[in-house]
Amino acid sequence: MKTSCILLLTLTSSQLFESSLAFVVSSLKKHHANIAPNSIASSSPSTTTLAVSIGLGPSKEEEQSQRAGDETEFEYEIPNHEEYRLSRRTKLDQACDEWYEGLLQTHAADGILKSLAQQTRTILETPVELVNDLEKDTDDVEWTPYVTTKLPWTPLVPSFGLEQFGIPTPRRNAETWRQFDVPGMIAQDYSQIAEPIEMSSERCHSIQQDLLAQGGWLDDDECAARLVYVNGYYVDELSKPSEHVYNIQDESQIAESQELTKYLARLTDGFTDELACPVANGESTISSFEKLSGPNHNVGAPTSQFAINTQQGTACFAALNTIKARAVAFVSAPAGAPLTEEEKATAPLPKPVLIINTVTPSLGLASNVDNSMGASLHPRTLIVANEHSRLSVVQSTVDLTTTGNANDRSDGSNPKLYNGYTQVFLKAGANVTHSYLEESGGMVTAGVELSDDELSDESVISPRVAEADRSALKDTHLEAIDVHCMGQDADYRGTVMSVGGSGRVRIGVSATLLHSGTRAEVNGFSLSGGSQRTDMKTNIHHIAQATVSRQTQKNMVGGRSTGSFRGRIRVEQSAQQTDSQQLSRTVLLSDKARAWSVPSLEIIADDVKCAHGTTVSDLSEEELFYLRARGLDRQMARNLLMYAFAGDIASCVEPAMLGALDSQQGLQKRLIRRLENLVPQGDRAVKGEYQSI
Repeated sequence: MKTSCILLLTLTSSQLFESSLAFVVSSLKKHHANIAPNSIASSSPSTTTLAVSIGLGPSKEEEQSQRAGDETEFEYEIPNHEEYRLSRRTKLDQACDEWYEGLLQTHAADGILKSLAQQTRTILETPVELVNDLEKDTDDVEWTPYVTTKLPWTPLVPSFGLEQFGIPTPRRNAETWRQFDVPGMIAQDYSQIAEPIEMSSERCHSIQQDLLAQGGWLDDDECAARLVYVNGYYVDELSKPSEHVYNIQDESQIAESQELTKYLARLTDGFTDELACPVANGESTISSFEKLSGPNHNVGAPTSQFAINTQQGTACFAALNTIKARAVAFVSAPAGAPLTEEEKATAPLPKPVLIINTVTPSLGLASNVDNSMGASLHPRTLIVANEHSRLSVVQSTVDLTTTGNANDRSDGSNPKLYNGYTQVFLKAGANVTHSYLEESGGMVTAGVELSDDELSDESVISPRVAEADRSALKDTHLEAIDVHCMGQDADYRGTVMSVGGSGRVRIGVSATLLHSGTRAEVNGFSLSGGSQRTDMKTNIHHIAQATVSRQTQKNMVGGRSTGSFRGRIRVEQSAQQTDSQQLSRTVLLSDKARAWSVPSLEIIADDVKCAHGTTVSDLSEEELFYLRARGLDRQMARNLLMYAFAGDIASCVEPAMLGALDSQQGLQKRLIRRLENLVPQGDRAVKGEYQSI
């Protein structure tokens, strides 16, 4: 019997060699001791071969040669990646793409932005290129170890939502759409386009009175200008245009202005890679969104999965708006003289510019169109504040109830998709106050949180049944507000009040700070009730040095509704000395309501002052007891606390829209009526106070 043992040792010192050799000798002795004696007696003498290699291992050239040899020896087949483009798309994902394609490929002609519409349509209809994420050479200035290279034989597939289009479309399981009612939205057909209605003097008067009763109207002496849109079409008879505030009805009105064309061509979520203006970064400038804080901390191309997970999901609808918009409300604040801080504090507030977007129950569709057939409208607003200007803009969205239109039915409204897109650009020293009031969809049904056993009168229709039959529950309200502070000391103060009754409401606010000294204040209030699904998204992006942002978001969720808030603040590496604060507070009014609150901070810079926080709680039992001990009943005490909670945000709205305290049409009274409609009517199943921080 012949036994051989071959050992390979790589040694780096003589001491290690001696100790290793002793270990080898000891091992060989043990090896021979374990051989059976009979085997030794009946066989020839055993022989042991010992091979020892001493050195520092293979050289770099030998390693590369060995790897190259391994690669040539391994055979594999490169797949046809296009065959796998749709492989991960589920049936619901396919339904989402078909629904979006129905909106995009409707037989109606595209909107007024002809060349921009074609340019945007090309971006949408061009599928993303399937390429592998390969590591760059270490000598490349953009080299980064954070790559997701796939093996050569692995099929390449696009990021979720990009299977068919060049911009991500809604997906139920996508991070940004997770809490929204995506199945309910795509189940409704909105493929029709809202149509204009004929405007007679009687109908104009009827619409004006209706808007006045709903608080969405300011007389000529109360506003600097007024633009009114019905079903997405401009109504000159109800408007008050000026030299700097007017409606863009044709692309030829902006053909000579490269600046306005550039603004209107922009898309959200980084799908327009060029920043609105170059950003100073030491001795160089930054102009690419994709390369911010690169190469190790940038989010990368907007079509990458990492970037999509941080987006608001508004880009595909902003693109749809560019293609289908029937008009553009244009507001330009003329340049003014620089003011000192004392002069700013004492200067009178400018009269507001009022932009009204309202819809008729029939959306202008013919009387022979089925009542269940929905339509879409795509309001567009462009606001440009020039150097050292002061501007106040109010956007109001309401539904008309009486228009004198024979096509409007009394048995309910046609479902509508409101897809708005508002762009705001501030230059050096500009000061803009922006109020967005969403009050469409009427009021939700009160008492839907009550079970059948809690109803006092069995003959009364169940609130849940009444809410399910409410026509506005089929409506979807989408709005993207994109703000760019481009000049030094630009100051934007925006307030969003979402208190309408549409079944699905989703508002995304993005503020980008592109110059030192700029400031953005974003306040929001969201009221959810009945069976609504509301979603508030905010993104405050600090790119330039020494910028300031403040954000306060309050949400009130009652009935059986679902409310969610996701607020993101990103501080780039170039945004040193940033000062940012974010606070979100949510009140749950019933045990059947659900709320999500997700504030987030992404800080790449190392010299910042940032804070964020969130609370979710019910109404304080101690405060309720205090009020009831002073003679208020339970419902009145609850309503008083609810208005105090919402009043902080309501007070930030343009004063002209708030109205006097004794006015029945002012925002304060309208808000009180909506809160009274949502006051909890039963006792909670969970007793005592609860709060999460």
